[in-house]
Amino acid sequence: MLALVSATPQNADMARTPAAEHPNILIDSVTDWLMGEALGEPDVEQLVEGTVARVDAAGIPILRFHISFNVLHPLYSGLSLTWRRGGKVQVTHLERTVDNDNPAWTASPLHHMIQRHLTSLRRHLAGPEAVLDFPILAELRADGATDYYAFLIPFGSGQNDGLVGSWVTDRKRGFLDADLRALHRVQRRLAVACRMLIRGKVAENVVETYLGRGAGDRVLAGQIRRGDGETIPAVIWYSDLRGSTAMAERLSREAYTEVLNCYFECVGGAVLDAGGEILDFIGDAVLAIFPIDGGSRADAARRTEACGRAFAAALEAHRRLDRTNAARVPRAMPQLAFGLGLHVGDVMFGNIGTPGRLSFSVIGPSVNQVARLESLTKELGRPIVASRAFVESCPGSAWDSLGKRKVEGIAAPIEVFAPKRDSAAGVQRPEEARSNSPMAKAQ
Repeated sequence: MLALVSATPQNADMARTPAAEHPNILIDSVTDWLMGEALGEPDVEQLVEGTVARVDAAGIPILRFHISFNVLHPLYSGLSLTWRRGGKVQVTHLERTVDNDNPAWTASPLHHMIQRHLTSLRRHLAGPEAVLDFPILAELRADGATDYYAFLIPFGSGQNDGLVGSWVTDRKRGFLDADLRALHRVQRRLAVACRMLIRGKVAENVVETYLGRGAGDRVLAGQIRRGDGETIPAVIWYSDLRGSTAMAERLSREAYTEVLNCYFECVGGAVLDAGGEILDFIGDAVLAIFPIDGGSRADAARRTEACGRAFAAALEAHRRLDRTNAARVPRAMPQLAFGLGLHVGDVMFGNIGTPGRLSFSVIGPSVNQVARLESLTKELGRPIVASRAFVESCPGSAWDSLGKRKVEGIAAPIEVFAPKRDSAAGVQRPEEARSNSPMAKAQ
C-alpha cells in the first residue's frame, strides 16, 4: 500500500491552490491510488483515511467525510464510517431492525436521497444561500462547516445496494465547481474499491456464519475440493436438547423455532465465547470442536488447556440456560435442558459430500464416540458425561466414574465419567428441568 500523502489540516480560507488551477494531476493520483487499492485487499478504515488525505493534499480542504453501505451479516444491516479532521475514523455497525428506524437516520439527507433515488445533493451552510433543511446540517454549521455535498452510487441494479456518503468543507467560499467535479471522480473510484472490499467481506461473513471461523478460513484459503482437509487433535462436543420431539409436536412452528434458537444461543454462545468452533446444528444438536493447537503432536499442556476451556463452556452453558429458564417461568414457557458428551482425540477436519455440494465438518471414530457418549446422559441421568481420554486431560475438575458401558457402534465397552456434584453445582439434570417446568406441574 502506498504511504499516505501527508496533509496539513486547512481551516477557513487559508491560501492554497484549488483543484481547478491544477491540470488534475493530483486528482489523477488519487483515482490511480484508489484503483490500485481496489485490486488488492484494502482495509476500509485505511481506504477512507487515505482518500481524504489525498483529496485534502490536492487542494480541497475536507472537514468531515462519511460513507455508508449495506453488508450481508446476520447481526448488522450496514456499515458506516465517519472521518473528522484531527480524529480517527469512527466505524459504526448498523444493527438490523434497530438503526433502520433510528430517527437520526430517517431525518438525514442520505436517507432522503435513498428514498427519492437522488444521486447527489448539495447544501450551502453559510451565507445568504444557506439551506439547513436537515438537522445534521445545522450541527455541521455549528462546527464551522460552510458547504455540504452528498452522493449516492448504486451498485448494479440492486435497489438497496450501493454507497452513500458526504463531503463537508469549512473553506469560507465552500466547494468550487471544479472541486465538485474532482470529488465526483474520486467517489466513483472509491465506490469501486468499496464494492470489491464489500464482496470480500460478504464471502467472509457467509462462510463464518454457516461454517464457523476455522472452517471458513480453510475454505477461503483454497480447501474447496472434496477430500481436502487434515487430521487434527481436538476436543469434540456433542449436545442435544431434551424433550424436543414432544415440544415439536405440541408447539407452533414459531414457538418451537424460538425454543431452538434460545437453546442454541445459550449452548452455542458458551462454546464460541470459550474459543470453540460450532461445526453444525444437527436438528436440535450442537456439534463443536476445540482445536488443540500444535498439530497431531500437540503437547499435554495444550491438550489440557483445550479440555479446560471445553469443560468451562459446558458449565457456562448450563448457567446461561438456568437464567433463561428462570425468565421463562413467569410466561409459562417450557423449561429447557440438554445432554452433553465430551471427548478428545484425532478427527479428520475437511470436506465431505458430493463433488458439487460439500460440508466442511469433522469425521472419524472420535466423533462417533462422543455422539454415543451423549446418548448415555438419558440413561445415566447425568447432564454431562465424558470419556476417560477427556477426564485425564482435564485435571482441574473432579469426576465420578459411572463404569464401563456398551454403546452401539463401538466394539469394546467405554468407561464413562460425569462431573462430581459439587464441581457441577447448578447444573440441572434433564428430569429436574422437566419436573420444574410450569407446564409439567399443570399436568
